[in-house]
Amino acid sequence: MPSGYLPLSLDSSDSSTSKVFENGGVLIVHRETGEYTYQFGPSGLKGLLHTKYAVFCSLFASIGGVTFGYDQGVISNILVMRDFMHRFPLSPFQTGLLTAVLELGALFGALEAGIFADKYSRRSSIILASVIFCVGSLFQTVASSVEVLMLGRAVGGVGIGALSMLCPLYISEMASPETRGSLISLEQFSIVFGVVLGFWAGFLTRSLDGSSSWRIPLGIQIIPGVILAVGTLWLPPSPRLLVLRGKKDKALQTLMKLRDRDESDPLVRLELAEMQVEAKMASELGSGHGNRWRDLFGPSLIKRTMIGVGVMFFQQWSGINALLYYGPSLMRSIGLEGDTISLVMSGFVNIMQLVAVIPAFFLLDSVGRKPLLKFGALLMSFSHIAVAIIILWGSGDWPTHRTIAWVAVGMIYLFTAAYGVSFGPVAWILPTEVFPLSLRSKGAAVSTASNWFNNFLIGLITPSLVYISPAGTFFLLGFACACAFVWSLLVVPETKGVSLEEIDLLFSSSLGRADLERRKRAQEEVGIPSLLRDITES
Repeated sequence: MPSGYLPLSLDSSDSSTSKVFENGGVLIVHRETGEYTYQFGPSGLKGLLHTKYAVFCSLFASIGGVTFGYDQGVISNILVMRDFMHRFPLSPFQTGLLTAVLELGALFGALEAGIFADKYSRRSSIILASVIFCVGSLFQTVASSVEVLMLGRAVGGVGIGALSMLCPLYISEMASPETRGSLISLEQFSIVFGVVLGFWAGFLTRSLDGSSSWRIPLGIQIIPGVILAVGTLWLPPSPRLLVLRGKKDKALQTLMKLRDRDESDPLVRLELAEMQVEAKMASELGSGHGNRWRDLFGPSLIKRTMIGVGVMFFQQWSGINALLYYGPSLMRSIGLEGDTISLVMSGFVNIMQLVAVIPAFFLLDSVGRKPLLKFGALLMSFSHIAVAIIILWGSGDWPTHRTIAWVAVGMIYLFTAAYGVSFGPVAWILPTEVFPLSLRSKGAAVSTASNWFNNFLIGLITPSLVYISPAGTFFLLGFACACAFVWSLLVVPETKGVSLEEIDLLFSSSLGRADLERRKRAQEEVGIPSLLRDITES
């Protein structure tokens, strides 16, 4: 049997040999080429039931997303609270800076996490990031001056940025190929859940007397940070990182527990062998100084880096965080008057996003990443442009254009639903999939840094953009979403159902013949050809 293996569609044909196992696993090998693919079970909800322990680990790690989302949700309320505005009278620029300084800290945290995740471990880095986040949250809660408040947001941002890179990375290395999209989408679900918690916590405390109206909701965010820091001590290590460090036996024990299989299970042995191949290739590249940051921008990996950076760029320029940070202000710009009604309608945007993420659990590993990105980008662009036109039409006299004002609200909800099922979850999935093991943490770090840099820009300029031209703001976001559609159509590969080790071969044209030959040699050394022969002939 040939020693070069590529991912193969699970649709078996006459030229393929299929092996179906009693525990629900499937292996398909092409007779002539040796291409193969496998699944431990079905995708979607049924697949999650096959790997309950991996689901539990992923669900717990996704608490990191709650810390990110909570801040996004709570800040929109705090910025319009009477006591907060009295204590901290901020100009539009200072308001943008207060929001954006957290993103600047997160940018630094995401990049540093890429170093710590490789030097120490995914778990240790998550614990450290959680502690940093708690310290920053404490500074914000007790702040009595703008300077302390800014410091707390910057420190907390370092922790949030690190967690936003580490948690999806950890989840991706826990998940099986057929459930990876669903499990990583837990990160987006947790972010949105945190947004909803943060918004309504601030909404319910806004009428309290004194500084407790904003100190209480800021203090609440310490709770998930403490839970994550303590609970991570009991999470298993990444099996892929264990293999990379030569701890094959420990990696096998972890993998058996994650897949709920015993040591003799052929698919567990095959997945472990793939990890060994990836580790061998990473070791060869490392010995040639091929695992440096600069290699992410070399000819072999630049396409992958641009996919990771690009998906995060378009996630932010879709405009979702402009709505989250400045939802009440944007609601007033389309004619909704009164603090309560603008806050409530902004809060329901968050709920709509939370509901929209739920279908993504089932669609990401069935429909795929690419179709969701294209569909979502089109709907988001249409929604923004529709809102911009409505503002141009009715902004001169909103009292006589109440109906179209509510149509604009409907368009914002449509945008939120489209985002929640597309760029919301997919942006956290692709950066943890497309990079090789030796540079996966650094690649995810650079991609996440793109998220935070663009998040920083959005937070900084949105107040001024809305002040200058609300319609122009929505036209700009609509154009960005149209560009996202073209980018998704032409650049993004489909990674649905492909193991992390096989994804390298989706980029074989850019990696070159030498890398393919290196993979073939590594597969021979590890024994994948003989392992496949044993499995299919048994």
